[in-house]
Formats: sequence, C-alpha cells, structure tokens
Amino acid sequence: MLKRTIIHPAGFAAPRGAYSPGILLEHAGVRTLYATGQLAVDPGGHVIAPGDATAQTEYVFQLLGEILQAAGMTFAHVVRAQTYLTNIEDFPKFSAVRDRYLGGSLAASTLLEVKGLARPGCCVEIEITAAA
Repeated sequence: MLKRTIIHPAGFAAPRGAYSPGILLEHAGVRTLYATGQLAVDPGGHVIAPGDATAQTEYVFQLLGEILQAAGMTFAHVVRAQTYLTNIEDFPKFSAVRDRYLGGSLAASTLLEVKGLARPGCCVEIEITAAA
C-alpha cells in the first residue's frame, strides 16, 4: 500500500496555491520525497537578496535542507535536482553553492535558463527528488 505524507516544515510560509513544500511517498520500504521548487522568499513573503544568485542559492538550499530533514532525509539522499536560472551567466555562482550541498550525492541534474520565475527578483529556483 502506498502511503502519502505532506511535508510542511515548521516555520515555512503557507503556500500561495494548491501545493505543499514536499510530498513523501512510502511503498515497500522505499521512501521517495518530491520537493516543490523553492525560491529565495522568506516566511513573510519578501525576496531574499534580489538578483543575487549566490545568496539566493544558499537560501534555497537551506529551505530544501529543512524539507529533507522533515522527511527524515539529508542531501545524501537526493537523486535528482532541477534548477531554473534567469541568467545562465550565474551558473558559476550557483554551481559553487550547489557543489557544497550536492557534490557527494552525484544527483542526476537538469539546469534551464528561463525568462522569469514566479516572484520578481528571484533568479534561481531548485526542486529535488530524494529517496531512502
């Protein structure tokens, strides 16, 4: 039987739509976490460091860490990461932070340059899948 659990870490702002920060699926002893794309937005709805890819990437990975922890996982459990940058020239800044968090997991990854994100001032969005 498939067990489905909503993951909403304490202190996270309420979602602005019909979604949750994460969904944990458990079946036959395998736990799979799907984390919604995170933006550098604080619980009060303010964009962190508008346009600063390094600061925003750091903040987003902190949010993802909280989602992982709430699901009983760590960055070592990440098997896939999808990243959206509004400026591909920010890739080196993003990559330096990403490698600190995901370098050991060797997660399958996709990176796309996009015209914009859901919040003006945000320049990076990251979503992950983790399994244990």
